[in-house]
Amino acid sequence: MGNIIVLVIFGVVLAYIFKSYANFTNNEKKATHNFSVSYEAIKNSELGLFVALVAKVAKADGRIDALEAQLVGMMFDDISNAFDEPQKTKDILKQIFEEEKVKLDDTQHIAQQLAHITKRDKAKHHQFMGFLIQLAFADGEVSENEEEMLSIIAEAMEFDPTLYHKIFDQFESMMQNIQPQASLDDAYELLGVSKNDDMSTIKKAYRKLVRKYHPDIVKSQTQDEAYLEEATRKTQEINQAYEMIKDAKK
Repeated sequence: MGNIIVLVIFGVVLAYIFKSYANFTNNEKKATHNFSVSYEAIKNSELGLFVALVAKVAKADGRIDALEAQLVGMMFDDISNAFDEPQKTKDILKQIFEEEKVKLDDTQHIAQQLAHITKRDKAKHHQFMGFLIQLAFADGEVSENEEEMLSIIAEAMEFDPTLYHKIFDQFESMMQNIQPQASLDDAYELLGVSKNDDMSTIKKAYRKLVRKYHPDIVKSQTQDEAYLEEATRKTQEINQAYEMIKDAKK
């Protein structure tokens, strides 16, 4: 597939995790009346443990590429916007991510903690594993280290092996069915930029379009499958066009 990377099935996976994020914030606020956003509170919560696992999967192959960073960044935006102090929450999530991405040897322990704190809720585990598998596919393929990291997490959470392989195979199949952009001219037109624009301008246009079309957590809870499919298709086209232009300008 080369460098023609797409925003893999982001809408579909977000459909799995929307309610987990919403339920986390709603339940925490109900339980604490005036929820105080703090590093310790978030780090030791269901959400903090999940972000730690996201960091480990993202860094499993030794690097975090632009698309993985984009997926994680949008996830942080959507989560933090559900809190009373969004910027503070986002900063804490980033801090947890940065700390945990360099500590891969505690992955099993953190996954076990998450399984315990969620009381082995199979539906939530399905949502979490769906996002982690999607993230591993973000650069077009899953490396041996990424696959090993996913396996450690799934086993520690006692995730159904049959379901794990089903989700994994679905993403692999989706990746194989992605079609390349027709032409470079089409790519420029899709992003609303010209050949004379510099990469800074093109990158801003790209990010704006991804944010416009990626299905955000709150809005997507009330949308049907057709909406998610259309949002997914559009974000795929946008990211594909951006990668084509980047390659052409090298």
